Amino acid sequence: MTTPTPLTYRRAGLTLAGDHWTAPPATPPRGTTVLLHGVGQTRHSWHHTAARLAEHGWTALTLDARGHGDSDWAHPHDYTVDHLVDDLVHITGTLDDPPVLIGASMGGITALLAHADHTIARALVLVDIAPQINPAGAARILDFMTRHRDGFATLDEAAAAIAAYNPHRNRPATPHGLRKNLRQHRDGRWRWHWDPQLLQFISDTAGLTDLTTRMDTAAQQITIPTLLIRGELSDIVNHDSVDHLLHHIPTAHTATVTNTAHMVAGDDNDIFTNHLIDFLNHLLPLPRAELRKRSGPGT
Repeated sequence: MTTPTPLTYRRAGLTLAGDHWTAPPATPPRGTTVLLHGVGQTRHSWHHTAARLAEHGWTALTLDARGHGDSDWAHPHDYTVDHLVDDLVHITGTLDDPPVLIGASMGGITALLAHADHTIARALVLVDIAPQINPAGAARILDFMTRHRDGFATLDEAAAAIAAYNPHRNRPATPHGLRKNLRQHRDGRWRWHWDPQLLQFISDTAGLTDLTTRMDTAAQQITIPTLLIRGELSDIVNHDSVDHLLHHIPTAHTATVTNTAHMVAGDDNDIFTNHLIDFLNHLLPLPRAELRKRSGPGT
């Protein structure tokens, strides 16, 4: 499996962490992908997908959003979607070719708005997110995130909570993989690898209504190839969401991953990645001048 190179970006006084995956030397370059995780996740949720993309000739950049993973925590008022969009626009501005933006949930919202406002992408992949979502599903996510603010006594306790939230997903034999999403604090408790101040923004009902309207407007400006990959069991994106998206983005196609919920990439990573690679394989190649190799990622 390809091994990534860690990198950092400086943005508005913050250090943002990422991993840079490159194709093997003998593999013809296909272009660049930027993968953006969902709220409460980290760049490690894309680990296997990014490795497979690299094997198929795609440079893959996986990022920890501000307040997540190894990226710095921001001022409590600096977690708006506009801050996330600004971060993404800055980072894509350091690339040599227009990337394919691949965003799950929060990452998909960021990618959609960023391209609509700044025309930065070659293609767009939305992972179980759309302008029209099921409010009950969003409330369920918020409930899960707020319920465990004081963390867990053990990794096994955290694994049990996740299993209760995602009963359809096979529980790993050991909980050690959760170390990528949890930090053990001085009191011995394990807490999520994100800033709890994020909750004040994702729980803003009025802000969510405004964001939905903004996403609707943004979707009508998208003319690049677009793919929506949704989970069959998702309580966020339903059939009405899909129809609404296809009406607003004529260049869009959809794919459904069976027996998966909102965390599509984690629930069935191989099938999800197969859909993604099939979409990428059908993109028109970039002109040779736009496939220049970068001398060094990160700024």
